Amino acid sequence: MTDAAADHQETGAAEPAVRRITLHDVRAALVKGVDDFHARPTHLPFLALFYTLVALLAARAAGGGAFVALIFPILAGFTLIGPVVALGLYELSRKREHGHAVAWGDMLGVARSPAIKPIVGLGAILLAIFLVWLAAAWAIYALTLGPGAPASPGAFVTAVLTTQAGWSLIVVGNLVGLVFAITVLTISVVSFPMLLDRHCTLRTAVRTSARAVRTSPVPMLVWGAVVAGSLLGGAVPALLGLAFVMPVLGHATWHLYRATVR
Repeated sequence: MTDAAADHQETGAAEPAVRRITLHDVRAALVKGVDDFHARPTHLPFLALFYTLVALLAARAAGGGAFVALIFPILAGFTLIGPVVALGLYELSRKREHGHAVAWGDMLGVARSPAIKPIVGLGAILLAIFLVWLAAAWAIYALTLGPGAPASPGAFVTAVLTTQAGWSLIVVGNLVGLVFAITVLTISVVSFPMLLDRHCTLRTAVRTSARAVRTSPVPMLVWGAVVAGSLLGGAVPALLGLAFVMPVLGHATWHLYRATVR
């Protein structure tokens, strides 16, 4: 069946039921995420990944130039592409929920999912949003501290923290970043787990995710704040904290999906 035919068929089908969740459900999802991580720790592959990223970022930042102004937007952008990075973790939680023994290699099972095409499509959308965010961040820098590239990392930090233009960059940048974060939360909070679990179309997964946010706006915004705060906090120790934060949040996202979509 073609994607167009599948979309047509699902248009007439009943939409998945979306349950109104509470802050208790958010907390329960986090607790279950920690439990999944303890059952099958996955920090080592993430440590390898983030050690590599640290080396690349440090080497690039040492060279100065425009990249310096984009370091924080790149780190903040983890909240936009985090759902893609966590794909294998959803699969581990799904298998464990069904009573299967899990191993690191099961994270690669996503590639064999019948829903791989819409999964790749949604990943491409999030990557595009991430790139647009970086372009917006550079435009904000150019309008406040620019248009020239920072002379050095130290000079950039001094300008951001001690000048009116730098304060404007902080305020405007965070407000614009919030819009991007809410957009990604709306379209992806349950989309990837739903695609793995139900093998539905991309349109149905995104539509269901948006309904989940509309149905439980406060818990979902709290969830988004927890994710953003945890990722930024994990990024502070040279990104290495992300090797522990990412797996817990990935597993917890699966359980939030299970509590939300019926």
